[in-house]
Amino acid sequence: MAWPQTPAPQSAQQGAQLGVAAQHLQEGKVDLAIRECKAVLAVAPRSAPAHMLLGLARIAQRSNAMTAEAKAELQQALDLDPQLLWARFYLARLYLDQGLPEKARDQLERALKQSPGLPPLLALLGEARRKLGDPAAALDLNRKALNAEPTMTPAHYFLALAYLDLKQEQAALPEIEKAVHSPDVTPEMFNMLASLYLSGKQFAKAEDACRKAIALDPSRPDAYLTLARVYNARHDSDRALEALRAALPDGREFTVSEYYQTLQADIAAERGAAYTDRKAYAQAIAEYTRALDLDPRRAVIHRRLAELYLKTGDRAKAELHTREAGDLEKIQNQDFPGYA
Repeated sequence: MAWPQTPAPQSAQQGAQLGVAAQHLQEGKVDLAIRECKAVLAVAPRSAPAHMLLGLARIAQRSNAMTAEAKAELQQALDLDPQLLWARFYLARLYLDQGLPEKARDQLERALKQSPGLPPLLALLGEARRKLGDPAAALDLNRKALNAEPTMTPAHYFLALAYLDLKQEQAALPEIEKAVHSPDVTPEMFNMLASLYLSGKQFAKAEDACRKAIALDPSRPDAYLTLARVYNARHDSDRALEALRAALPDGREFTVSEYYQTLQADIAAERGAAYTDRKAYAQAIAEYTRALDLDPRRAVIHRRLAELYLKTGDRAKAELHTREAGDLEKIQNQDFPGYA
């Protein structure tokens, strides 16, 4: 999404400087934009537009370390001028990125009172409502956004996410296919597209989408993981293991978090599938066991281990994992009736 136009500042000179800062942001010259904003704030520390643009520049740095500064600058801009619509919009985006959809929703609803029906606000509010457990509202809000602005491709991504929450993969696919044509396309969009193609057994398209996700950000492990799933589905275990080595290279350290623990469990599970295809059963058992150490709630992994232990003649362990799988499936069916 393009950066917003700069509101009128307190002086013509400040206006010129902030106009230059906004132009630098458009061109990706973030350091220069920060320099111009700081120059304005040095003489006009209560310039709300300067605080807003500095906050946007901090976001553009794409650094977790800068997130707190970005939030502080955007909040300062709103404290000085509550009418700065785009400061509220980007603050809401930061809240969503940080897993705070309630705060994002509150900011967006307040912005919509100021500017009813503005498509970017509707679309982002839809995503906030989805994350709060209301995918139907997300569908409604993003459809309204697209009716008002048909070229706003990020809304297609939000629609795809809502359809996936509703277990409607066929409806999600055309939406994400449209979303990847956005100038603001992200690796997550291509990775979602790859997963949907994989689900439909369109392996060549799935691999191509994975490659595009990796090209956008080679450091992200999730696209390599999806690529490994594509290769395992093709019974190409050598290339699957190669992709998994790229997802989790030796010596790479990950932040201690639920996301990365789940990721490592997923990687171990895919390694288990690749070794099973090779009939390297001892290695497969070791990987599946590691997956359960990282995430003990995976009934399907217990099922796979039961099958492997039967193949290797250990009936007692096969029965143990079969019971574990059954117990977990009962719990999951109680929590999510209608889904295995």
